[in-house]
Amino acid sequence: MAIDASANIHPSAVIEDGATIGAGCQIGPFCVVGPEVTLGAGVVMKSHAIVTGWTEIGDDCEIFPFCNIGEIPQDKKFGGERTRLIVGKRNRIREGVTMNTGTEGGGGVTRVGDDGLFLANAHVAHDCIVGDRVIMVNSAALAGHCVVGNDVIIGGLSGVHQFVRIGHGAIIGAVTMVTNDVIPYGLVQGPRGKLDGLNLVGLKRSGVAKADITALRAALQALKQGEGTSFQERARRLGESEEIDSTYVREIVDFVMGDSDRSFLTPE
Repeated sequence: MAIDASANIHPSAVIEDGATIGAGCQIGPFCVVGPEVTLGAGVVMKSHAIVTGWTEIGDDCEIFPFCNIGEIPQDKKFGGERTRLIVGKRNRIREGVTMNTGTEGGGGVTRVGDDGLFLANAHVAHDCIVGDRVIMVNSAALAGHCVVGNDVIIGGLSGVHQFVRIGHGAIIGAVTMVTNDVIPYGLVQGPRGKLDGLNLVGLKRSGVAKADITALRAALQALKQGEGTSFQERARRLGESEEIDSTYVREIVDFVMGDSDRSFLTPE
């Protein structure tokens, strides 16, 4: 067990032999830290939080009461193999959040980026890859093997099907079931998620130039057209167009043409 002398640990907390506790960590009453856990500098665990498994928590994360971080996957195929959870820096993980380690069949690692906000009772399942600055609102859930890009917002009570990819800057409305891939900057909403346009609010807040937003609008319209052709074929044609000079549109084309285990939500 390696505990930095500057860490502040409540007497009722359980720190198991083998754990590594970084400088300036604060571990509150009745917390549990497992034997293969590494907490970076400045991590705060509030009362009754649990971090277990082969888990790494980055610097300055804040873990709120009743979280369970690093437990084994909720997957019947899991056979007890040694797998990991890696959480980046400066994440705020609110009450009751669960994040599971990976599975051997899924690559063995669940990975969460930096600067995320995971509100109460959100769930990140086995083998998910979650980018930076992701917001998961209350009770949002990712099934196994999902890939979530940077700057994505997933609304409250929404669920994302296993193996789905959500592109950079997309937004998922509340109470939405997402069963197919979502293009970068897409807006998805409705009980059975439909691609309902672009995340215009997010684009404007990020300072995206008006010319790029106009190009994205035109690209989405082009992806709607072409009855009798696949979504990937339309994206390929869009990418071959000499008029495409927006890096944002190119990002959508590259995303659609990338490897996927699911089909795409297409524009209505």
